[in-house]
Amino acid sequence: MSFGDPNNPYGQQPQAPQGQQPGYGYPQQAPQGVPAQAGYGYPQGTQAGPGGYPGMPVTMPGGVKAARVMLWVIAGLQIVGVGVLFAVIALIEQLKKDPELQGNAQFADMAKMGSGVVFALIALAVVYLIVSIVLAVKIGKGGNGTRIGIIVYASLGILLSLYPFFPLSLVHLVLLILVIVFVAKSDGSAWFNRQR
Repeated sequence: MSFGDPNNPYGQQPQAPQGQQPGYGYPQQAPQGVPAQAGYGYPQGTQAGPGGYPGMPVTMPGGVKAARVMLWVIAGLQIVGVGVLFAVIALIEQLKKDPELQGNAQFADMAKMGSGVVFALIALAVVYLIVSIVLAVKIGKGGNGTRIGIIVYASLGILLSLYPFFPLSLVHLVLLILVIVFVAKSDGSAWFNRQR
């Protein structure tokens, strides 16, 4: 094979006449003033994520952002719920001082049991509030464990919303269902499984 042989893969290839398409081989550079087209590799629109891995999400998907906002809203609802429960305890204490009800043994038993139940509900609501805040904060940096924690948290919240508090907890129930949907979608899974 000689240097000018057109079949020599290492030799200089003959120039194509102006206006003709180049032949097979490596992609040619675009002429000056013409934008370059996508060459071989990943399709356009795929961005390299952290560490340069293609196809990994660079920014948090909209569904995951919405789930984070919903967790903050749930935390706010928990704060309101704790305030209502403290108002119920204040009401029970006020009724204990009522002279007409002091002699009633049934009311005294109910007041003791009622305040104990309300304190247990306050403790549960505070724990639920703290978990909601922690999960909302960890969405930005958390891995698949955070995703699983959010799904378990929301599932338990759905059960609590359905049984004892249903009519009052309808907004809470809808928000928890949406949190599970947004976190369990494929873009949510890609966000939590991304390379860090």
